[in-house]
Amino acid sequence: MAYNPSNPLIVQGDKSVLLEVKHSLYEEARDELSRFAELEKSPEFIHTYRISPLSLWNAASSGLSAEYIIDALEKYGKFDLPQNVRADIDDNVKKYGKIRLECYNNELVLSSEDRYLMAEIAANKKIALYITDNSNPCRFTIDKGSRGHIKHLLIKIGFPVKDLAGYSAGTHFDLSFKQSDEFVQRFSLRDYQIEAIDVFHAGGSDSGGSGVIVLPCGAGKTVVGMAAMDILQCETLILTTNITALRQWRDELLDKMTISEDCIGEYSGEIKEIKPVTITTYQILTYRNDKSGEFHHLDIFSKKDWGFIIYDEVHLLPAPVFRITAEIQAKRRLGLTATLVREDGLEEDVFSLIGPKKYDMPWKTLESKGWIACASCTELRVRMPDCIRMDYAISDSRQKFRIASENPEKIPIIKRLLEKHRSDHVLIIGQYIEQLNMIAEEIKAPIITGKTSNDERIRLYNDFKKGLIKVLIVSKVANFAINLPDASVAIQISGTFGSRQEEAQRLGRILRPKQGENRAYFYNLVTAESREQEFAANRQRFLTEQGYRYHIINPDYLDEIFY
Repeated sequence: MAYNPSNPLIVQGDKSVLLEVKHSLYEEARDELSRFAELEKSPEFIHTYRISPLSLWNAASSGLSAEYIIDALEKYGKFDLPQNVRADIDDNVKKYGKIRLECYNNELVLSSEDRYLMAEIAANKKIALYITDNSNPCRFTIDKGSRGHIKHLLIKIGFPVKDLAGYSAGTHFDLSFKQSDEFVQRFSLRDYQIEAIDVFHAGGSDSGGSGVIVLPCGAGKTVVGMAAMDILQCETLILTTNITALRQWRDELLDKMTISEDCIGEYSGEIKEIKPVTITTYQILTYRNDKSGEFHHLDIFSKKDWGFIIYDEVHLLPAPVFRITAEIQAKRRLGLTATLVREDGLEEDVFSLIGPKKYDMPWKTLESKGWIACASCTELRVRMPDCIRMDYAISDSRQKFRIASENPEKIPIIKRLLEKHRSDHVLIIGQYIEQLNMIAEEIKAPIITGKTSNDERIRLYNDFKKGLIKVLIVSKVANFAINLPDASVAIQISGTFGSRQEEAQRLGRILRPKQGENRAYFYNLVTAESREQEFAANRQRFLTEQGYRYHIINPDYLDEIFY
């Protein structure tokens, strides 16, 4: 067996990959790995990645070949690549595109050159329900309404479909970016935004038109969505996470595009408008009177002949919207997200029903070019005071986590951080409302929770942007799609157990580029030697994959941190 000790990778037969963090080639190898493998563990010295079928299918859909992936592993590997791993990579990459969905003579056709594979598919009882003609062993006619269902079923049994069946144009609608001299001077598409849209659109061919673009918060995902609208020129439905995000989309459309206000509809709990460009929320789409009742608003998908649907923060897509998306595969679909991590494990559903990952730009690459702020991440391990030790000792695991999260010793540390950053815009972010209210009272700062009215939220966000408020306390309602460009400091005091998704989104709140030195600071306050500390390690995993490193310190040494 060949051995090259100067390389940083060990690829193992179980398709795990070990990467030495302290190695001089660490960053090069990490950037290659992130294109076709998933980070699983990120302790201090050795990071563990996993090569999975889904990670390989996403890589294949973005144009990577099996040869490219194998060459990368051999380039950085200490040992010969195990033969089973080589074969698995080759097999899974070839699977993407082996089965195709196409349109022939106005019929939906599932096809493959592999007649044995097609026989296996025909023998599947669930899939067979959607096959209307299998007389040709390599080409089955499929029920037209089953396009999404077929793709979903096939990926569940390990066969990703390359969908080339095309899209309906939808109702035409003229729109474009503004062209005035004043507008052009202050706005232009960035090179990576243009590249992302070109990959998604694929020149209007059937190989484009559906998929996910992954960009960090602050990198202009909304602009990417608008650029797609500019190319497609059709009536568009935009799905967002909440009413604040809905109205931010509306404001961005009015600011940057030639769309009059009366052509933009808001479909929310407050207003029910259907216009050529309509913006709604996942919350209103999944509203029903009780758990067994109907979803009253899912018919918005059929109220107009939409040519394009944008799924903002696609990693949060709820199950009912997945189901309706399976029915509208002839619509062009764009998912926007900072992370494809889903805590419910439904990444395969995103792949099959929204589309594969089309574009992914490493956060550190954008940071190096100044498109997002340079972020410093610090975990402050707070001691557990005697007053809560007994309650902690006798509690179950879930209650232990909450007791540690609400540690009162975090409050004086928050005050010290606020003093350090007294000239900055600071967000204090937490999970537990009682804890947030206590901090709001202690530091006399305004707070936004789920109970805060939409008008009050917007007022507070605007005051924060204008500098009238320097410190704003927010619950998890501010995790997603909130545009606060001047926020440069985030203090996370509690979170949702080990949610990597949430960690990425919360850091994203402060990544928009800043004037001056373009720096941002993310602090995570964690009770030392507790369940909270255990979960914190998992929360940080996604950011580690993006190239961020947490400085872990005792708050007693806070004054030694370089600002």
